Amino acid sequence: MSNQDEEVAHPACILVFNASDPSGAGGLAADINTIASVGAHALPITTGAYARDTVEILDFFPFDPEAVTEQARAVLEDVRVSIIKVGFVGNADNLGVIAEIAEDYDEVPVVAHMPNLSWWDETNIDIYQDAFRELLLPHTTVLTGNHSTLRRWLLPDWASDRPPSARDIARAATEFGVSYTLVTGIPLPDQHIENVLATPEMVLVSGKFEHIEASFVGAGDTLCAALAALLGTGCDLAEATTEALTYLDQCLLAGFRPGMGGVVPDRLFWAQGEDDASDLNTHDGHANDPDHPTLTDFENPLNATRH
Repeated sequence: MSNQDEEVAHPACILVFNASDPSGAGGLAADINTIASVGAHALPITTGAYARDTVEILDFFPFDPEAVTEQARAVLEDVRVSIIKVGFVGNADNLGVIAEIAEDYDEVPVVAHMPNLSWWDETNIDIYQDAFRELLLPHTTVLTGNHSTLRRWLLPDWASDRPPSARDIARAATEFGVSYTLVTGIPLPDQHIENVLATPEMVLVSGKFEHIEASFVGAGDTLCAALAALLGTGCDLAEATTEALTYLDQCLLAGFRPGMGGVVPDRLFWAQGEDDASDLNTHDGHANDPDHPTLTDFENPLNATRH
């Protein structure tokens, strides 16, 4: 094999810790589809399995930490990883082994997501979030999560009459070592929401989107995975955040309901034919908005040179 062959570029490899979701709405299924859609390659590490459908989570079965460690260490010894993405990992022990791996590979940025855990009992939520805060946040480059989730977790004693801003939440996260915080779903007037990437000192990216009247499943995993993959392909943080938010918005606009529960983001919306894309756009709130990208305007895969 020639040196030229050896140096052929390949997709960035994203190490993903998340749970198996048989509904395909979130978890590793969401991560793999999303990461592939934006031009990177997922290295999926299974942390456990949900028993769930599109309506609700019935139970969760975590993997032993040894199983999680063996999966990750095996691939890390073989493959150069660009980014580590952390979703739901099930328990404090698994958070501990992921934190050890992040420390051993401290040159690799970590993008971590705190999901809505309201389906779980309060004791498990407290244990998990305490461990996440103490063990994983010190190694986290970008933390993502919904405004209400991050507020309850990081600012439980917030006493002001005004809701905490993204910078307030970022300040709380920074106290545990997080560099940047992406806060989603901040309510705005006139049926809009704002998604903000912030540090305690400044807002780096702010995106305003029209609220879509639907109950989505897997949106958080989709955004976090897209951000991780875009960072892995070489985008700077502001560009990656903007692209990831636009990608998520288009996934939601093209979302579908495969069962009797929530709407699943269509992570492969860009593969729809022009007729399909046109039909989808005529049913969303942005159809006549020239400043809002449509399915046909959005270029995918985002990093076309890697396909």
